[in-house]
Amino acid sequence: MPLPLAPIAGFAIRYGAVALATYAATRAIAHLPRSQSSEDALDRVNEGLELRRDREQVNASGRWRRSIRLSKTGPGVEIDATALTRIQLRKVT
Repeated sequence: MPLPLAPIAGFAIRYGAVALATYAATRAIAHLPRSQSSEDALDRVNEGLELRRDREQVNASGRWRRSIRLSKTGPGVEIDATALTRIQLRKVT
């Protein structure tokens, strides 16, 4: 019984294009040294969303940490997303 290659070829072309685009994007990103002071500031952010308001600005910080496993004993990955935001509003005359 012959193996139908048309559906397999479509998947191969699609995933090959995604792999090629990912490879090109990772090669185009510049490698810079890490700033330890920035890393420390991101580590101090509490989990959840915080808003702080001053007279002229609103500061927001948020952190989302999760561990995801494929099975109860299988390998997993930890996701730690942190964001710091400052919004300043000034009246311009």
